[in-house]
Amino acid sequence: MKYYIIAGEASGDLHGYNLMKALFKQDEQADIRFWGGDLMQSVGGELVMHYKERQFMGFAEVAINIRKIFAHINLCKKDIKTFQPDVIIFIDNSGFNLRIAKWAKTHNFNTHYYISPQVWASRPGRVKKIKRDIDAMYCILPFEKDFYETYDYEVNFVGHPLIDAIADRPQVDGKDFRKEHQLSDQPIIALLPGSRKQEITKMLGVMLSLVDDFKDYQFVIAGAPSQDFEFYKGFIKKKNIKFISNKTYDLLSISTAALVTSGTATLETALFKVPQVVCYKASAISYQIAKRIVTLKYISLVNLIMDREVVTELIQGDLNKKRLKKELTAILDTKKREQLFLDYYELEKKLGGRGASENAAKLIVSKISNTKN
Repeated sequence: MKYYIIAGEASGDLHGYNLMKALFKQDEQADIRFWGGDLMQSVGGELVMHYKERQFMGFAEVAINIRKIFAHINLCKKDIKTFQPDVIIFIDNSGFNLRIAKWAKTHNFNTHYYISPQVWASRPGRVKKIKRDIDAMYCILPFEKDFYETYDYEVNFVGHPLIDAIADRPQVDGKDFRKEHQLSDQPIIALLPGSRKQEITKMLGVMLSLVDDFKDYQFVIAGAPSQDFEFYKGFIKKKNIKFISNKTYDLLSISTAALVTSGTATLETALFKVPQVVCYKASAISYQIAKRIVTLKYISLVNLIMDREVVTELIQGDLNKKRLKKELTAILDTKKREQLFLDYYELEKKLGGRGASENAAKLIVSKISNTKN
């Protein structure tokens, strides 16, 4: 069968990669065309556009690039028409994907969504559009199934794919990793400032302001695959600041603590059992708009899943050197760390077992096969 997959950002590329591997297992004749990144491309199929070409953060940045965004939407529609897939699979990236889904349904394409848009965070009215335009939804967060049930929309909870991605990764020898990347024997504080230039610029400066206050630790920037070293060079001004590109999982596996920009990275850090402080700062305009439409108590996936504050969140004005120093000191304390480890194990139980991508792939192939028959 023919599958058309649309993913955006590094996290979407990771989830698309695992889903594609599972689809090829379920359907050896699968013909896959996709929007994604390097990971998805390594599995096979044909890449239409890389996510690096369409990364825009926040309301203001989207407004500035609106013409380019609509050009990408038109290209996607034309490409789908030409390819004529048996199913279109959307992965997160709701701003782009829900527009394509609306068009796709009017052209009688089967529409499946893997990793629900975060309609539970803001603008829940979008559920009506999802019910209208999406034939099947596959959720990866346990509370999403209950959320959709309140709107009389039946969805599938398949588990979280990060559990597989982390469990299946090659094990890293800490000594060899340190030697390869010229790291000292000092304990590591990992800095995960995000994947987009705008957010990295806002986060990394305040994260690195702590370097002189924690001289017994080594600060290591986790470089995003979407950015090259030249972009980060201006931030690296002191000896105990290191940079490692596209090795975030390996870095987390040997880290003592982490400062993490909100998003999927907060959950990844928790699954590696690394104590963390969650950081978030947007442009003034984007933040003021977001404040008016986001209805959540928390911004990190860790706290949302647990429905209580497990990790500290420093948002906008609270993300300053004084507060960040205080919270980093706290997670380096033994007692606080022990409590975080217990909370992290509880979190992992709530996410279900392994096999999210395989569960989703089986359901997709089964539903489309039944439709064709």
